[in-house]
Amino acid sequence: MANVDLTQVGKNFVKSAETGESVELRSLWQDQPVVLFFLRRFGCQVCRWMASEISKLEPDLTASGVALVGIGPEEVGLKEFKERGFFKGSIYVDEQKKSYKDLGFKRYTALSVVPAALGKKVRDITSKASAEGIQGNFSGDLMQSGGMLIVARGGEKVLLHFIQDSPGDNVPLEDISKSLGIAAKVTSGQRPVCNDDVCTR
Repeated sequence: MANVDLTQVGKNFVKSAETGESVELRSLWQDQPVVLFFLRRFGCQVCRWMASEISKLEPDLTASGVALVGIGPEEVGLKEFKERGFFKGSIYVDEQKKSYKDLGFKRYTALSVVPAALGKKVRDITSKASAEGIQGNFSGDLMQSGGMLIVARGGEKVLLHFIQDSPGDNVPLEDISKSLGIAAKVTSGQRPVCNDDVCTR
C-alpha cells in the first residue's frame, strides 16, 4: 500500500452529483469514517457491477456510522448511473481527476488495455453482470483506472488504500468490513477482473 498524503489529497475538490456543490475531499471524512470508491467510468459495465456489490454493505456501514461515497472522473454516464440505482451511497465527480492522480490510479493506453480485455476473467465477470441485468457502454474516458480509499474519522489515518492493477480488480467486501472493524452480514460475489466494457461485447 503506497503512502497517501491525506493532507494533500484532502484539498482536492469534488462536485456533488446531487447538489452540484464543490467540496473539499477532506470534508467527507471530517465527521465520520468514509469508504471512497473511485470508479473508472460511470458507464463501465464492471464498474456498475462493483458499485452494486459494494452497495450491499451500505446498511452495515450506515449502522456503524460510516459514509459510503462513490467518485467518478467525469460526468459522462452519471445521469444513467444514478437513474439505474447501481450505487447506494453519495456520488461525487472529480472533474480534474486530481484525486485519481494523487492516489496513484494509473491511466492505461490502448495497448495496455487490450490484453486484459481478452482474458477469461473478463468474460466471466461480464457474463455475471449481464446475468444480473447490468449493462455498460463505451462513453467517456476508457483509459482511467480506479480503486478505493478508506479513511478514519477526522483523517486520523488511512485504513485501506487500494489501486487497481487490472482495471477490473476490486476489494472484497470482507476486506472493507475488516479494515473498518465492523461486522457485515454480506459477502462478496464473484470477484471481477475485467478491464472495461471494451471487453464486454
